[in-house]
Amino acid sequence: MGDVSAAYEESSMSETEHMRAIRFYTEEELDALEAHDPDSAYRIARAQAMATRAEAAQPIVSHEPPDARAVQDAVNDVRRILQRDGGDIELVDIQGSVVRVRMKGACAGCPNSVLDLRNVVEKVVRGVPGVSAVVNTF
Repeated sequence: MGDVSAAYEESSMSETEHMRAIRFYTEEELDALEAHDPDSAYRIARAQAMATRAEAAQPIVSHEPPDARAVQDAVNDVRRILQRDGGDIELVDIQGSVVRVRMKGACAGCPNSVLDLRNVVEKVVRGVPGVSAVVNTF
């Protein structure tokens, strides 16, 4: 097992490239395996599903900075969502691929603001090409 991790560390491939290099079993192969060893088939199918989700969650890396107007439009879309509950958001700065925002109104000090930032703000703003992260600035 140590040899495998050492080989991985010495490899020039990134973790994402390693994930793409993994061979996934087809449905037919999993069905054939399930007939003989259902527990192994379940573990493999579960691992494949988790790897697929992890790959989909990886941010799209862009070497170009995000368009400031597109980021502002995304923040305005989020503002309408947050204002329904008395909150607000302000675009503070764009530093490289990181967008800095300030949660205001009812969102300031709200225990759910962390969840709102991750589940609402990040999902909308990271949809803009070039944005890799969204950070709340106090």
